[in-house]
Amino acid sequence: MPTEQKESAPSASVPVTGYRLILPDDWAQIPLRHGTEEAVRRILDEAFSRIPPGSPEDKVGPYKRELERRFRAAVSRVQEGNALDLYLPVRSEGNVNLGASIVVSETVLPRRQEQAAQLDPTDVAVQLLAGDGLDNADLSSGELDGALAVRREHTAPADPDRGAGLGSRRVEYIVSVPDDPERWFAAAFSTVGGGDPRDDLADALVEWFDAVMATLRWRRG
Repeated sequence: MPTEQKESAPSASVPVTGYRLILPDDWAQIPLRHGTEEAVRRILDEAFSRIPPGSPEDKVGPYKRELERRFRAAVSRVQEGNALDLYLPVRSEGNVNLGASIVVSETVLPRRQEQAAQLDPTDVAVQLLAGDGLDNADLSSGELDGALAVRREHTAPADPDRGAGLGSRRVEYIVSVPDDPERWFAAAFSTVGGGDPRDDLADALVEWFDAVMATLRWRRG
């Protein structure tokens, strides 16, 4: 796992220009605005390199084409949502398929000066998270790197039309970007667990994602 370097405290007047998350080395970042194709090609090439030498081409060829098709389709679906980054586990531990992803995006609210003084940031965050009408979500709030953060957890049913053949456990953090009340950082985690979004593996991966989000740090300047 990469280590975090010590940095001098940045001035609060310097605007936030990005973020950092500390993830294990077996998770790959796919930028969705620039450099997407290079990242996708690198991940596919690494996956193909693990195919045992001498494997029959009539088996390997269709496998590689199907893997690439499904992988590119998954990336394209996330890009349609105008996200910033997609993180995926690119290696399995033993025979366990993590079946998980993290999508990072940014939401910019319309500027409404007449309401700015009346809106409580927590209320705004909850409204953003509740925009899809979920009634069974667990909501909580706190701080990440000095910024207000609202966490939502829920279970989503299978949706084969969107490539989700299994139900999934989802956890979303929406975080107020410091010094800019119209900007909100969002990180959405999804896992199918071991095939049941409420099983022990799903529980462990949700705890892991909460630990990852605790490493969130803002980049300034």
